[in-house]
Amino acid sequence: MFLEVKHISKQIGADEVLKDITISMEKGKIYGFQGKNGCGKSMLMRVICGLVIPTHGSVTIDGEQLGKELSFPRSLGMMIEKPGFLGSYTGLQNLEMLAAIRSELKKKEIEDVLARVGLEDVMHKKYRKYSLGMKQKLGIAAAIMEKPDILILDEPANALDEKSEEQLWNIVREEKERGALVIVSCHTAEVLESVADEIYRMDCGRVKEHIVC
Repeated sequence: MFLEVKHISKQIGADEVLKDITISMEKGKIYGFQGKNGCGKSMLMRVICGLVIPTHGSVTIDGEQLGKELSFPRSLGMMIEKPGFLGSYTGLQNLEMLAAIRSELKKKEIEDVLARVGLEDVMHKKYRKYSLGMKQKLGIAAAIMEKPDILILDEPANALDEKSEEQLWNIVREEKERGALVIVSCHTAEVLESVADEIYRMDCGRVKEHIVC
């Protein structure tokens, strides 16, 4: 799989939030986006997912352009905004509902994913009773459960304690080893340097630095 972002710009009102960004990515690698809030990394992820239409430029996946040949990437797992689940459902029920819409995952497979992110003891607990960290973990589980070709995680370490964050980055590495193309954002440069194959440092809607780790 090969993903190309070509000369992407995004104008919102008078503000140009993305400015002529060109990036090439391939499967089996982790790409890190680092920068302060408002630097454009979350908007770029939304463009790559097909959730936002760029003002200029294109995103192609194996030669097929989003918005033309493709509406959305065919095999995509993502967590970009705050995870939105039903409060009256348990963690397990929320994922079962998603799986019923999008795939044919068995209950045992969903339970295994919940255990993988550290929610095995609370999978039968109502989502409204989850802590912020638990909610974040459930969002990660939803993103990875269908073994997507492209995995996009925006600030996945938010609200996680040290042990859970270490578990998260191990999962990210495992997804790379599985062959996924992984895109992840983080405020902390040191963390990305220990995980990513390539890092794009962004500021004011531009890629300011590209680092091959």
